[in-house]
Amino acid sequence: MNGVLNVHKAPSFTSHDVVAVVRRILKEKQIGHLGTLDPLATGVLSLAIGDATRLVEYASFNKEYRAVCLLGKTTDSGDVTGKVLSENPVNGLTSKNAKQAVMELKNITEQVPPMVSAVKVGGQKLHELARKGVTVERKARPIQIFEVEVLSVELPRVSFRVLCSPGTYVRVLCESLGVALGTGGCMEKLERSKVGPFTLSNAIALEEIQKKVEAGDLSGMLLPSSRLAAHLPALELEEQQLTAICLGQKLNWEKAPAGPMRLMNAQGRLCAIGEWEEGLLKPKKVFGLEGME
Repeated sequence: MNGVLNVHKAPSFTSHDVVAVVRRILKEKQIGHLGTLDPLATGVLSLAIGDATRLVEYASFNKEYRAVCLLGKTTDSGDVTGKVLSENPVNGLTSKNAKQAVMELKNITEQVPPMVSAVKVGGQKLHELARKGVTVERKARPIQIFEVEVLSVELPRVSFRVLCSPGTYVRVLCESLGVALGTGGCMEKLERSKVGPFTLSNAIALEEIQKKVEAGDLSGMLLPSSRLAAHLPALELEEQQLTAICLGQKLNWEKAPAGPMRLMNAQGRLCAIGEWEEGLLKPKKVFGLEGME
């Protein structure tokens, strides 16, 4: 079983919980994900199944979220599930001020990863250290905010949509919003609505996955594995060339785009991931002459 299973995650589940449930339902051990979601969060949790896991490293997609920031409260986790650190009135705050501050989030170009994140420092995940009561120094990382939209302002709550680069933490955006408005703030709700080409419209709940498997009807459930690499440049090779590539051989090639690229057969199927270097086209990952969808 190979492909992308685009799960609509419910609240209270961890990403690890979802992977464990899907492993049990599909009886498939080889499963990877395109980025975790906190238990508080809902929405798109895309899973790579089977051979699709070999493409996960290329699937660094931009992500879209819809969030609710609760102003006037800060917590040690940056969301409402954490220990309250401070509470402040928001009586003097106006809807106009709040909207303006949300739009200015687009100017943020770096973030310090929160202690509740899965980022590793010294070989340990930050959230594992946080559970032990340990706080360590973290370096700021570059991020990019492509779009911001105010959805509603009902003080002390502000709802907004954001399209951002991988590695952006919305809880930190909520904290930044609170700092900008002088009230403090934390994340109250979060829904991931898009991960690259995978959206809520083609996401499926765990209960529905279970029903489909029990009914023996998997139609429309698994999306093509090749979507994980569809954003990479593509080269169509002749059968003889693909045969060589699939045997691990290098091809003399005058010029090609830098970085990883899709090597396709005449039927438009992905047969390998290759890279060009100093006049040679080299195979990096091989999927066979028949390729994958």
